[in-house]
Amino acid sequence: MNVLMTQVKPSVWVARGERSQWVRADPHPHDQVAVATLPRWRVEEFLASRALLRHLLRATLPELAAVPVRADKQGRPVLAGHPNTGISISHDGDAVAVAVAPHRMVGVDVQLPPEHTTDALLRRCLGAHARHVSTLPEPQRAAELAWVWTAQEACVKAAGTGLSGRPWAIDVPPGRHHGQWDDFEWISLRGRSQTPLSCAFSAPRGTLETLCT
Repeated sequence: MNVLMTQVKPSVWVARGERSQWVRADPHPHDQVAVATLPRWRVEEFLASRALLRHLLRATLPELAAVPVRADKQGRPVLAGHPNTGISISHDGDAVAVAVAPHRMVGVDVQLPPEHTTDALLRRCLGAHARHVSTLPEPQRAAELAWVWTAQEACVKAAGTGLSGRPWAIDVPPGRHHGQWDDFEWISLRGRSQTPLSCAFSAPRGTLETLCT
């Protein structure tokens, strides 16, 4: 299957594929049970993203590839019984992306560029940087907005706050490949992914902290 798989930092892996391809994979029994409770419109994206996640786990942490995926108190996915191995899942349209990071908190986001971008939306997400993007042709400004948003969204997903963490307020300069926000580092996979795709992650947790959590 067509898949981008890369290590963006030691022990931080990201994979991106197409839902239409990964939905054909034989579902893991745990995922097959979980999908029974979902509305029909979510079934394909759920199965495709879980299939891609398990593919990445088989390639990086094979001992965890069959572990059930649950939701924690914040609603983000976790590997049952392995809370210190961070995982993250994202999908938009036909694009799906996943991340795995042992002993780290991690977030991943993939975003198709919008068909139209208003100046108000640029100002909301880019702040003072909006003026550098607003004069670009529509396809370029839409793509740049999507790249910035994936970095912002990846950060709040890694932190476990989601939209309540106000991702649009995170300073991500247009065109930047990496940066820092709070206790998280973020990396945009520019040059490696045609679809805007970013990952954010914490520093590795120490051995003592791992044993105590």
